[in-house]
Amino acid sequence: MADPKGFLTTDREVAPTRPVPERVRDWNEVYVPGSLLPIVSKQAGRCMDCGIPFCHSGCPLGNLIPEWNDYAYRNDWTAASERLHATNNFPEFTGRLCPAPCESACVLGINQPPVTIKNVEVAIIDKAWETGGVTPQPPERLSGKTVAVVGSGPAGLAAAQQLTRAGHTVAVYERADRVGGLLRYGIPEFKMEKRHINRRIEQMRAEGTKFRTGVEIGRDIDAAKLRKRYDAVVVAAGATTARDLPVPGRELNGIHQAMEYLPLSNKVQEGDYVTPPISAEGKHVVVIGGGDTGADCVGTAHRQGAASVTQLEIMPRPGEERDPDRQPWPTFPLLYKVTSAHEEGGERVYSVSTTHFEGDADGNVQWLHLAEVELTDGRIAQRPGTERRIPAQLVTLAMGFTGVDRENGLVEQFGVELDARGNIARDDSYATNVDGVYVAGDAGRGQSLIVWAIAEGRSVAKAVDRYLTGVPSTLPAPIRPTDRSLAV
Repeated sequence: MADPKGFLTTDREVAPTRPVPERVRDWNEVYVPGSLLPIVSKQAGRCMDCGIPFCHSGCPLGNLIPEWNDYAYRNDWTAASERLHATNNFPEFTGRLCPAPCESACVLGINQPPVTIKNVEVAIIDKAWETGGVTPQPPERLSGKTVAVVGSGPAGLAAAQQLTRAGHTVAVYERADRVGGLLRYGIPEFKMEKRHINRRIEQMRAEGTKFRTGVEIGRDIDAAKLRKRYDAVVVAAGATTARDLPVPGRELNGIHQAMEYLPLSNKVQEGDYVTPPISAEGKHVVVIGGGDTGADCVGTAHRQGAASVTQLEIMPRPGEERDPDRQPWPTFPLLYKVTSAHEEGGERVYSVSTTHFEGDADGNVQWLHLAEVELTDGRIAQRPGTERRIPAQLVTLAMGFTGVDRENGLVEQFGVELDARGNIARDDSYATNVDGVYVAGDAGRGQSLIVWAIAEGRSVAKAVDRYLTGVPSTLPAPIRPTDRSLAV
């Protein structure tokens, strides 16, 4: 145990963020650079090294949290990094982007603020990169087997890295012009600077993984031909079919899916554009959807100089404390969350539904009409007499995703089956109905968390390794992602 009295004597302290007036003028990460190390060691000492560490149950990766908390408390950053990488290929991603179900499951959180697990995690990996502790791990010998990975998001990258280290020759196919999937173009720079992706890709290249960008399987390459070319294929193409809003006026100019809007700002940061083709500058912006993607749209609009930003959510506002009857510890509770983007301004409106859009003579959206709704017996009903309109010159739809892309030919050409939710069907070993074709991440699971994506990437790699070698795989893997009892 790190500090036997740490949870009694030390209050929870999170990483400080830069002042709002400063950070909305740039696209750098919101946290104060170099602020973590002075506080993290002491915070790690709050970990109680529980006999049954429920933080493990909250983490799909099975991270050895008490162990690396102990090392961080003792400033043994090398050992802490080794423990962290034992279960997680990309802790610099999860430490910045994961909503931390591990903290919700922290035993200390039963009656006190939980351990700042995310902050400790990101401090460990940042220190490892800073001191040269993250190096390529090429395989000792090659197996002679080849694997194609379709998609370079967290699931695809994790699968590719594990399979490469097992000695297989792996090629990752990415339809975008750069590697990273939604990590690259869906996550704003202020949440995670893309240098973190770039250095991981260089590590993977040094290990032997090959990358093919600007190639869409199903359009540029026939999926059936890809299967014949490789000994196995892992589909990690994500759940990219966005949920739409079929109401009158949807066809007006200025209404965009979040994943049409967000990537353009990231492309500006990459140097592809001077200004984004879709910009919030000087406009009244409405974001429909109250989740993390919606918050990303809010923060992006602030940085682009929006006149106002309003975020709409059809569900009631969540409570600020866990409901012990409906969401008991250690489950992941639905709580009212104030992200860094919400700290920067804007209005959040709950229990409302969009009825229609109104535009000007040129076909540009100008107003959004909404009505209040109430949830009764699981049904959402509009409250009469509550209709009103709000100015809306740019509208982003951030209402989630409904499954894998079914328009690019990948599903049909592979011949894989879909489940009732629009995801690629697979068994407990992540195998589809097509021999040698496996699926991992959101493509098979549906829209989920980054920790689940990496967990599935590691697990599918173990399954593919066994398929290729015919013997049990020695690759480490977390709990089975198909175990819904631990799903978030």
